Amino acid sequence: MQFNDIKRVLISVTDKQGIVGFAQGLQAYGVEILSTGGTAAQLRASGVTVKDVSEYTGFPEMMDGRLKTLHPKIHGGLLGLRDNAGHMQALKEHGIGLIDMAVINLYRFEDTVAKEGCSLDHAIENIDIGGPTMLRAAAKNYRFVSVVTDPEDYAKILAEMKETGGKISEATNFALAKKTFQLTARYDGAISNYLGLLSSGSEEKRDFPDTFSCQFAKAQDLRYGENPHQKAAFYREKDPQLSALSNGRQLQGKELSYNNIMDGDAAWQVASDLPLPGCVIIKHANPCGAATSSGDMAEAFLKAMAGDPVSAFGGIVAFNGPVDKKAAEELVKIFFEVIIAPAYSAEALELLGTKKNVRVLEIPVSCTKRSSGYDFRRVMGGLLVQERDLVPFDIRQAQVVSKRVPTEAEYQALEFAWRMVKHVKSNAIVYTTKDQLVGVGAGQTSRVDSVKIAKMKAVLPTAGCVVGSDAFFPFRDGVDMAAEAGITAIIEPGGSIRDEEVIQAADEHGMAMIFTGMRHFKH
Repeated sequence: MQFNDIKRVLISVTDKQGIVGFAQGLQAYGVEILSTGGTAAQLRASGVTVKDVSEYTGFPEMMDGRLKTLHPKIHGGLLGLRDNAGHMQALKEHGIGLIDMAVINLYRFEDTVAKEGCSLDHAIENIDIGGPTMLRAAAKNYRFVSVVTDPEDYAKILAEMKETGGKISEATNFALAKKTFQLTARYDGAISNYLGLLSSGSEEKRDFPDTFSCQFAKAQDLRYGENPHQKAAFYREKDPQLSALSNGRQLQGKELSYNNIMDGDAAWQVASDLPLPGCVIIKHANPCGAATSSGDMAEAFLKAMAGDPVSAFGGIVAFNGPVDKKAAEELVKIFFEVIIAPAYSAEALELLGTKKNVRVLEIPVSCTKRSSGYDFRRVMGGLLVQERDLVPFDIRQAQVVSKRVPTEAEYQALEFAWRMVKHVKSNAIVYTTKDQLVGVGAGQTSRVDSVKIAKMKAVLPTAGCVVGSDAFFPFRDGVDMAAEAGITAIIEPGGSIRDEEVIQAADEHGMAMIFTGMRHFKH
């Protein structure tokens, strides 16, 4: 394996976390350090000997710092192949020294444009030119040059230099180069996405850019995909603040499968939509049980189980609050593939530990964002991109279209139904009380079939429940069937050419009916 001596290092960083200690560690090996601007000033103030890039190149910084590292003495030193006699002769003829390591991170473009009121001019000024150019040059020449972009790597590099007497292996350089090109790809993608939202000469943003770039980091290879003959891997967004399954920590159990992750994500999305304390049980991406409780998580879980105990077997269960010993005592009585919660008590983990194969995930409560942003759906030869369905809705603002106004208890039940139906595959129908999912009709080609299946699947009494429908009733038959099940109120978007017929059916059955003007299709 090839090892390279580190004799000259160029340091130019925006993120100065740990840079002084790293520079001091490098200098202990007699390394010459070149630097620019604020980085050089901070290093000097800490006692590190630094040579300014302008002194090294013999060319002054100019244009407010726009031009400082774009010089043959920098890029020649980074790009020169040490095993190419012609390269080495050219460097010697032009007085260009070798640069063995580049420590660089970039202007914070993404943070800049995320700030409210960021102007186009300010965004443009925060597009780094010299940094990406040096990074790409150094990464291209990874056989001889180390390129460092992440402060998390400083300690690893110094540890390797300690073991090798100041050298870095080509294997390490290759790993660093891959990381570098991933960074520059993401950086250019962020610039492209931002500028693609703007029309020429205007700072008014469109909803979607001309081209769309995104980057996901591989979290793990999976044993297989939806089926054993399909290969699969799991990638996560590079957003540590995202409150999502991708930021979960597995505390015990077998490795997560493709289907575990799909269903686990669905479970966490539903749990996040429930008032505290709440619990949901997912089977094949649809909720088969869900409930909230005025008491505790154990009660919420038992109420969720009561909705469909048969389907719950082998499902995914998610809680929106901590799991304590009492809840864990109930959980271990049933076989679940995955259990998800933001926290667990020590007693709960001890109990769950008796079920060795059960995957227990913790979603950090420190996350500040739910799964906002874009939703993606891959189609052959293309990508569908949409905003996530997170628009808040005040149930009291819904239009009462029936003769009878919902009672207070019905309003509470209708609100729970509306929270739930958005997470059920279309055509979606749910039967609920104010705090419990009673029946689910999911993924049917006709709405009346969903009403029928929701009644058929209901274990608990449906009399006195309400119905939530993700889209309008196209005919009155669904309302008539709901009335036969004892449903007293319905929430749906409205908008059918037969709305009057549907409303008339509700009135005939003495039902309350409200229209939201908003649908919740989920294909």
